[in-house]
Amino acid sequence: MKLSVQDLNSYYGPAHILFDICLDVGDGEVVALLGRNGAGKSTTFRSIVGLVEQRSGRILFEGQDVSDQPTYAIVRSGLGYVPEERRIFTDLTVEENLEVGRQPVRPNAPHWTKEKLFALFPNLGEMRGRHGGRMSGGEQQMLTIARTLMGNPSLVLLDEPSEGLAPKIVEQMVDAILTMKKAGVSMVVSEQNLHFARVISDRAYIIERGRICFAGTISELDARPDIRDAHLAL
Repeated sequence: MKLSVQDLNSYYGPAHILFDICLDVGDGEVVALLGRNGAGKSTTFRSIVGLVEQRSGRILFEGQDVSDQPTYAIVRSGLGYVPEERRIFTDLTVEENLEVGRQPVRPNAPHWTKEKLFALFPNLGEMRGRHGGRMSGGEQQMLTIARTLMGNPSLVLLDEPSEGLAPKIVEQMVDAILTMKKAGVSMVVSEQNLHFARVISDRAYIIERGRICFAGTISELDARPDIRDAHLAL
């Protein structure tokens, strides 16, 4: 098992936000974490990588308990995180942003070079010297993912990768995620867009008000329109 989250509870101050979250990700698997805005998707990711301090439960990454490790140690162990806010360095060029994310080669993960990433995201290859602040939202999203891959992670948490992107860029994002999967990168992708999740994912979890209310394959979810309407419909 690549990642196992067991009975995760998280708090912001006195507010209890996540309730006994359990989810698993196998080697080379893409798992969707579905839910409306405010359901707890981003908090789940932030808790996994240690950015939410008040939490309990166990987080096992590649069989090692990382529950009490600081964020930098979790990331250095090979767990990548692409936040919804992107957080690129706007005053650095594309290539400089990629260099910031560089980490050593890992024996259990694919090795990404800048040239491989420019093949994955051709748009970036055409603007290597452009500063991050002069890029569109879709281009910044690609750069954020590419920068994370420069760390050679074996698993990546992708937070709302299709949010606010033009349909053409969403198609490119689908192709990139499927290529990453083929290369051997495991992923958890948080999404509101069920169609996007259906194309890229093997399994899905639905989170509502900080609780997991569905876990199963995409086919099983498609067979439950009552679940979809109750927890995903706008």
